Amino acid sequence: MKILACIGSYRKKGNTARVVQMIGTRMQTLAAQHTTPLEFEMLFLSDMDIRPCRGCRACFDRGEDACPLKDDIPLIRAKMDAADGLLLASPVYVDDLSGLVKNWMDRLAYLCHRPAMGGKCAYPLATVGGGATGHTLRTMNAALLTWGYHLVGQTGLKMGALASADELPRYQPAADKAADKLFNTIAQQKAQNPAFVSLLAFKVQQLAWQREPPGSYDQAWWQAQGWLAPGCTFDFLPRSSRVKATLARLAGAAAAQVLT
Repeated sequence: MKILACIGSYRKKGNTARVVQMIGTRMQTLAAQHTTPLEFEMLFLSDMDIRPCRGCRACFDRGEDACPLKDDIPLIRAKMDAADGLLLASPVYVDDLSGLVKNWMDRLAYLCHRPAMGGKCAYPLATVGGGATGHTLRTMNAALLTWGYHLVGQTGLKMGALASADELPRYQPAADKAADKLFNTIAQQKAQNPAFVSLLAFKVQQLAWQREPPGSYDQAWWQAQGWLAPGCTFDFLPRSSRVKATLARLAGAAAAQVLT
């Protein structure tokens, strides 16, 4: 099992990083208990060369390899492809995620058109000194869902400016719960039974690209995956019940009339 933890903070000993470490330690314990090999990588986005998106649309129109910015985004994408699960962690800045995470998301915006993360799990984590984490988590959830991830859950923690060593144990139960959900979902292959909202999102996109005139990069990409074929309900053969898949198809068709 491989877990990639992307951390959107410059503070390597801050609240966000320490909670991620707590989750990683708990997952290592679970892996040992289940004799499951586990690789847990903490990737600080602040250590990576991620240049601001120029909005040139090269990744949309000609594919991500056509991006004129030559930096570490392909390396991060390769790590995402190799991982079974993504733990995305951000502090709350001005009631939303950090600029590091937003810039990373902007550079991967093509995944909103070409959701290549189907079958993988994701868990968003947000920490805040004071205030709410809801908006930050919704921003992360929206991107991860559109990219194809199976959302396992989410955690938002109010921790003050910097939790002391004596205060950290109070957040251990939340860290353990996040670790347990992410580990068990992957181990039990629950992503093979996608949620209704995942099936719905796929259907809306599928209908959009089925109606797209041939010639666009996105439409050709969907065609190459076999996702535009009649009867295709998801980006892999899901274990979902026929009733849930049918309801998602009908709801998606209705939503597509409004959104596309």
